[in-house]
Amino acid sequence: MLVEQIMKTDVVTLPPTATIAEALKLLQKHRIRHIPIVNEDNNVVGIVSDRDVRDASPSIFEKEATNSELKNELKTIMSHPVVTIHPLDFVEEIARIFYDEEFASLPVVKNNKLIGIVTEKDMLYTLIQLTGTHVQSSHIEIKVPHRPGILPEVASIFGERKVNIVSVLIYPYNDDPNFKVLVFRIQTINPTPVIEDLRKAGYELLWPHNILEPKL
Repeated sequence: MLVEQIMKTDVVTLPPTATIAEALKLLQKHRIRHIPIVNEDNNVVGIVSDRDVRDASPSIFEKEATNSELKNELKTIMSHPVVTIHPLDFVEEIARIFYDEEFASLPVVKNNKLIGIVTEKDMLYTLIQLTGTHVQSSHIEIKVPHRPGILPEVASIFGERKVNIVSVLIYPYNDDPNFKVLVFRIQTINPTPVIEDLRKAGYELLWPHNILEPKL
């Protein structure tokens, strides 16, 4: 999935000469947490967060506080230079930037012009879509040997039951390089027949847990 598929293109921006009061108003009006700061050519020259604005605003606990601080220009508090991303970057790769740098948003730039923005909320929503949890489905986790061809082998069992696969994820199994965990979300409210087929085929299910049938 590409950044251009998840980015918001209606971006609220301000010039570096705008005041803190203007930024505060926009943050509250649009219920956003970050405002990219752009020059007359729409180049990103900085970014201001709600925390930056809050820290630069007078404290409500100061009895003699004035609003003069709110008249300061954003260039005095904005963060710069700004890390930006490209619309053709892969979402999976920019997720690492969010994690490593602890960013809450990233401006999207093409030909040095601001064209969009991606936020933490956008990333979380994308994760929901990629994992298939946004649709009614059943969750199955299978421990499998880490070898070529194992994924289509397991998937064929779902195909035999005419069960639609919503998503597939592959995780490492603890610290053992010889095994992987296949996580399937399938579009059925009754996964029991597929689960039984998987167990009959000799696969170890991590979820639902392998439970021995009581002997009669």
